[in-house]
Parts: sequence; structure tokens; C-alpha cells
Amino acid sequence: MTYTDSFLKTVLQSSKRIAIVGVSMNPVRPSYFVARYLGLKGFTIVPVNPGHAGKTLLGETVVGTLSDIEKPVDMIDIFRRSEAVPAIVDEALACFPDLKTIWMQIGVEHAEAAALAQARGVAVIQNRCPKIEYQRLFGELRQGGFATGVISSKL
Repeated sequence: MTYTDSFLKTVLQSSKRIAIVGVSMNPVRPSYFVARYLGLKGFTIVPVNPGHAGKTLLGETVVGTLSDIEKPVDMIDIFRRSEAVPAIVDEALACFPDLKTIWMQIGVEHAEAAALAQARGVAVIQNRCPKIEYQRLFGELRQGGFATGVISSKL
């Protein structure tokens, strides 16, 4: 999939509340790191993971399913395998009539589910990471694509 920078920037700027489906409680997992980063950038994060429902992650209560979320969300960020996407998209469309975006993480794609969401007026991004795109589009990437700070020259 090809997305223009202006499209991705508009999606990120218009999203305020993001449900992260499949987020991990483990701080070294990509889903945790993405959730933490987006939260630090001012997004409200709603962690979704049935195995950790009721626990607290990054100051927010983890919910088991999208239908457990009480307030609307602007974006669903999917950290699940591609075969899980159709059920997540169906639930998202049923729960959030004003949903703006479904974002599928790197390696996650599902053409039929994407087409269904787009037919309902929802923007869909596949095989991309909102953290990486945010850093790239808003000038936060450094050497080698990482926001690292100082790099030691000691070997």
C-alpha cells in the first residue's frame, strides 16, 4: 500500500483517542513501546487485551474487547495477526459509528476487511506503524531511523 505523507499526517493529527488491540504488558514488546510513545505524544491510549483485562497499563485500564470501551475512539491500531483482522474490524465498525481510522501494524494486512471499513467511510492504513510514521512526518527520526540521542564512538 502506498499512502501520501499528507494523508498519514492528517490521520495522525485528527486522531486523539486510540484503541491498541493486542497491546502487551511487556515493556520490550513493540506494542507496548508504541502505546507508550503515542501516550507521551498526547494521544489517549485505550489498551485492549483480553488476557490482561482489568489491569493497568500506562495509567489506563486494559479492556478485554473493543465493545468494553465506554467512550468513542478515533483510531483502532491492530497488533494482531492478519487472520484476526476481520473480526476486529467487524467489532470496531459495530461499536464505533464515528470511527475515523483502522491502522494495521507492520506485517498486518487484510484486503477484504480494509475494503469493508473503507466502504463505511473509515480510513485504512495497512502494514505501517503510527509511531514510525509520526516520528518520520514530524521530524523526530535521527541516525539510522532511530530517535536515539547521543551515540557513543567507543568500541
